[in-house]
Amino acid sequence: MVAEILVLGAGLGGLSTAMLLARGGHQVTVLERDPAEPPPADQAWEAWERRGINQFRLPHLMLPRWRAQMEQELPEVLDELTAVGGLRLNMLAMLPETRRGPLRDGDERFETVTARRPVLEAAVAAVAGRTPGVTIRRGVAATGLLADPLPGTRTPHVRGVLTAGGRAVRADLVVDCGGRRSALGSWLEAVGARRPAEEREDSGFVYYARHFRTTTGELPAARSNVLQHYDSVSLLALPSDNGTWSVVFTTSSRDPALRALRDPSRWAAALARYPLVAPWGEGEPITGVDAIAGIEDRHRRLVVDDRPVATGVVAVGDAWACTNPSLGRGAAIGLLHACCLRDVLRDVDPGDPEKLARRFDEATTTVVEPLYRMTVGFDRHRLAEIAADVDGTPYVTDDPRWLVGKATFAASLTDPDITRAYGSLAALLVTPDELFATPGLVDRVLRLGAGAPRYPLPGPTRQELLAAIAD
Repeated sequence: MVAEILVLGAGLGGLSTAMLLARGGHQVTVLERDPAEPPPADQAWEAWERRGINQFRLPHLMLPRWRAQMEQELPEVLDELTAVGGLRLNMLAMLPETRRGPLRDGDERFETVTARRPVLEAAVAAVAGRTPGVTIRRGVAATGLLADPLPGTRTPHVRGVLTAGGRAVRADLVVDCGGRRSALGSWLEAVGARRPAEEREDSGFVYYARHFRTTTGELPAARSNVLQHYDSVSLLALPSDNGTWSVVFTTSSRDPALRALRDPSRWAAALARYPLVAPWGEGEPITGVDAIAGIEDRHRRLVVDDRPVATGVVAVGDAWACTNPSLGRGAAIGLLHACCLRDVLRDVDPGDPEKLARRFDEATTTVVEPLYRMTVGFDRHRLAEIAADVDGTPYVTDDPRWLVGKATFAASLTDPDITRAYGSLAALLVTPDELFATPGLVDRVLRLGAGAPRYPLPGPTRQELLAAIAD
């Protein structure tokens, strides 16, 4: 059956979902509350503001898992992004050869294409705008759901949405791609549905970020992984489009001593103390220090006690579950989730809405939720480790996954095979369970990495960091 589908939100996730569903034979209308048409991608950084998205100017890196999925599903998006200056890079090849060894067959799996988010979204919008079966209506804000009881049940069946002008827009299926700020839970309650099962908490991190532009025509040379962990902070050095890049300090939102990083001079003084990242501060700054906090970990499930809370509506990507953006996994997980919906709709007629709700919940739980759970697990350990750093005490846990993960990074500094293993985890190409099922790998990791210092990369102690930003 060809379905009339409404997608709420014309961001990266919403437009990718719309294109996938349209190519599956459906007619898709995207409603976007922001009235502004995207500018050409080469003008997007300067000309495009999306005030409703607090991460719109937060640094981004698209993982190799996202690139691989895009190459398979929507390759013209990668072509468009490259044409407007998106950066093609290999996240393994960018490491020093002394660490990774010579490149091998199979290392192409670490390739990606990345850009600043305004540039990325403008490129995706350009492709979506010329995709048959996709209609994008900007300046149309959904304010609630249009629903009737499903025949023979008390379960509300969503038949469309209400818009800010009071107009009803009907559809066979509503797909919420409204991101972290999705109001789906309250909308469902308003039509008599049970509230979705939700887990919600402040992720606990704060981000102090700056963007830079090259003055030499080249990006700085990478000396380690893009994400590096140190005493009480983590640092990201993220290459990007058109000779730009970004650097981010990530620490606990409960660490008032590091709020001084909001000041550009203190931020620069801190960065200078990290020799592997300091060269990334030597370009031309194109922003001040952007501080972002209050980002939630949230998971939402629309099947509760084995019953859908409503039919005719699903949540995809960040509207379903979201977490700490410093791991860069949201876009890849969201695209995988959209593919799950596309695949379920190939097998299940939207005219059987309860079956569709159950099958999509099953696919989400099986395919996508494990990636969310492992991300949240990492976040909680890292936040607890930072809290211990602030208190000046060692972080102690009996969770073997965390201990093996720490040992894997330490071992990756000296063993090219484990460099690739660790890179596969960071790129979301494998899960820990898949990776460590490799015979002998855990023993090798523990032999090489278990006795390493807690933070094996060169950098200041917390007291030295505090002294740097005080001066």
